[in-house]
Amino acid sequence: MRILVVGKSGQLAWELGRSIPAGWQVTTRGHDELDIRSAEQIREHIARYDPQVVINCAAYTAVDKAESDSATAYAVNESGVRNLALACRDHNVRLFHISTDFVFDGRANQPYAPDAVANPLSVYGASKWAGEQLVSQLLPQSSVIVRTSWVYSSHGNNFVKTILRLVKEKPQIGVVADQIGSPTWAKGLADWLWAIAAKPDISGVFHWSDAGVASWYDFAVAIQELGYEKGLLGKTVPINPIPTTAYPVPACRPKYSVLDKRSAENAAGIKSVHWRQQLARMLDELK
Repeated sequence: MRILVVGKSGQLAWELGRSIPAGWQVTTRGHDELDIRSAEQIREHIARYDPQVVINCAAYTAVDKAESDSATAYAVNESGVRNLALACRDHNVRLFHISTDFVFDGRANQPYAPDAVANPLSVYGASKWAGEQLVSQLLPQSSVIVRTSWVYSSHGNNFVKTILRLVKEKPQIGVVADQIGSPTWAKGLADWLWAIAAKPDISGVFHWSDAGVASWYDFAVAIQELGYEKGLLGKTVPINPIPTTAYPVPACRPKYSVLDKRSAENAAGIKSVHWRQQLARMLDELK
């Protein structure tokens, strides 16, 4: 199997790069090597490496900055994705596109199914939804769109590392307690993608995150608890639950974005693991 992974500097591409199935040829390219805003660069890479699957991990993910930089967000998350989809269609290549729980408005009271109505609240969410629609329109039979949430890994910057740092630096911290979702260790998502890549007949929209539900406050408390247990922290501090209104940011977040993963589990033949177990494994890596 020949795979081209786009967006290699991110957490997911890093996890994909260190879990390549035996015998597969995987090429990873970062923004400095392949800018998806350039249709010419994309076509050159597909012609050179002749992939059977392209996995698009490239995205504009600065959620708050996107509110004042919508042109760049759409250039990457919509126009860049269009370039990928057109090139994949013309060369008969499967496209795996990574999307986000931010396409939903958070007004649901049960996990969002893959066919739930999208209604993004932010420029970031709207630009990702625009990209999704293009993939579905241009590659209806040879694309896999997977929405995920609250991604972290031992590589790069993320919420887990931020909490570990704040616990070391601050006498106490406040964390939003009224936004509910599911954390996702990028390694689990990488494993799911490899499983689906091995099944050429699968296409459509799927949801993947770790099992279980948490608020950002719950997640932070678990990070401190496990981090202290594992010796990554030398002390603990009070973590106070705060409302979203107490932490104003430019972009509006969904209050509830738990994803229904059943179809993704069935398609891949693997079950998601509870987020607390995955967090413990990632913290073991940090040690």
